[in-house]
Amino acid sequence: MKHNIVSLAVMACFCIAGTAGAAISKDDHKAQKDKIETAYKADKKQCDGLKDNAKDICKAEAKGKEKVAKAELEASYKPSPANDAKVMKAKADADYDVAKEKCEDQKGNPKDVCKKDAKAAHVTALGNAKVDKAANTKGANSGKATEERKDAKDDKADAQYAAAKERCDTMSGQAKDTCVASAKKKFKQ
Repeated sequence: MKHNIVSLAVMACFCIAGTAGAAISKDDHKAQKDKIETAYKADKKQCDGLKDNAKDICKAEAKGKEKVAKAELEASYKPSPANDAKVMKAKADADYDVAKEKCEDQKGNPKDVCKKDAKAAHVTALGNAKVDKAANTKGANSGKATEERKDAKDDKADAQYAAAKERCDTMSGQAKDTCVASAKKKFKQ
């Protein structure tokens, strides 16, 4: 419990520092980097008492929290649209890794659907990060930002279609055909 509080405090510092937009000193950077490592080791150690997939989920959460904290630290050390996008990507990757692990508790089609849903959420979050980076670097109305928005929208639709189509796999005959046709129409495939 004590380690969780430390981890949360460290994460809160990074969130505050990341939103302030001011760069931190080299010494603060080193100290916070050490705190992240300490928090990660403590979080990972807490997973030792767990078994099976619960342990895998715990480890994925610990690793994800570490990656996000490191990305937020770099964004506060060297503020830039690129580092802000790296924070968004780290969060997306962390969420995706945990979601995939949680899917492992399921079997058959529900497991497949769970994985496709996790992938769709990941693709959406990564697309949002790319759009944000382009908008903050080139301007919201730039050609690059417009292109990234279109690509992100297409990627999101493809991933959501794959998840919707996976849900149809439990059906057969006309019901399945109707389900797939509905998914195609909804996601413009």
